[in-house]
Amino acid sequence: MAAKKKTASAKKAKSSSTNFTGFQPYKEKKGEEYMNEKQRAHFKAILTAWKKELMEEVDRTVHHMQDEAANFPDPNDRATQESEFTMELRARDRERKLIKKIDESLNALENDEYGYCEQCGIEIGIRRLEARPTATLCIDCKTLDEIREKHVGG
Repeated sequence: MAAKKKTASAKKAKSSSTNFTGFQPYKEKKGEEYMNEKQRAHFKAILTAWKKELMEEVDRTVHHMQDEAANFPDPNDRATQESEFTMELRARDRERKLIKKIDESLNALENDEYGYCEQCGIEIGIRRLEARPTATLCIDCKTLDEIREKHVGG
């Protein structure tokens, strides 16, 4: 039973940190200015909802760990619980870092810097931002960055 819970909580942790729900793709109009007020409102809603989902997940984890904490007499049961808690805490740590990126994106949005590549300054693009709302690099700069990382690391 503990293994089943572990798998379910690991799946839930993975899905909550990599996606967000409940938004409709932005429909661009021909000739529309990039990062206009409607687009900014669209991304603010996405980022805010995503942050809220992540914060709720943190609260659920705290309650789950408090409710599930038990001093099992069997060392295997204790080890299973420790392993499950460790996985959950790792997932929450990744989500904490993601919340920081979301906050940085919201700040960039407020300062009219959101949606533009930090390296070359061009538009990141609506679809890329919908896929990765915390993106700070255009696809070309991100690709070059990954190639450099691969060569330096390898």
